[in-house]
Amino acid sequence: MRTVLKFCYLFIFLVIFSCGDSPGKKEPNADSDKGLTTETDTVASSDIKTILFFGNSLTAGMGLEPEKAFPGIIQDKIDSLGIKYRVINAGLSGETTASGENRIDWLMNQQVDIFVLELGANDGLRGIPLSETKENLQAIINAVRTKNPDIKIVLAGMQIPPNMGQDYTGEFRQIFPTLAEENEAYLIPFLLENVAGIPELNQADGIHPTEEGQRIVAKNVWTIINPIL
Repeated sequence: MRTVLKFCYLFIFLVIFSCGDSPGKKEPNADSDKGLTTETDTVASSDIKTILFFGNSLTAGMGLEPEKAFPGIIQDKIDSLGIKYRVINAGLSGETTASGENRIDWLMNQQVDIFVLELGANDGLRGIPLSETKENLQAIINAVRTKNPDIKIVLAGMQIPPNMGQDYTGEFRQIFPTLAEENEAYLIPFLLENVAGIPELNQADGIHPTEEGQRIVAKNVWTIINPIL
């Protein structure tokens, strides 16, 4: 009986000893695997470049789910092709060139490789002096280039209805190709090509594209940015 008890005590002691020892041991691959995963994730993340779409309600996709706006459609296209770019939709409904200038510095506190500037339409619809619109757009371009001299800038050309008179409308349209040339930027000749003025491609307000309209806008944009990618 005593022999049996001694054996039991010895067995319990060995079990406790072995269990107490294991927490102090390190799995030989645990830390190294974790470190490798973190490093790989960091490298993978740094390989992904960024396209920033900076605009108004046309970019934001007013009246639609955000992913249905043309920047979201561009992201889907990029993903389908396996291109390492992420899209940031910085569209804000009601944005003018003046308010855009006020918030651009904050948005550029991140690495941006391609900057798509889609502003000016609200200026034109409000009859803001053309010189002011052009100056504000130039100030935005300057701020972007200051943050990243190597950035690729794409300017979205816009047109407005002739409500403000033919002279104003014509000069407004020329702002965008002029700025693109002066700043060696890429130009989307007219963002709403094949969409503007077509009722079935626009929402009830006649200004903001429907889902189908946004897909056409995305094609207009893709034509220009695809070679840059």
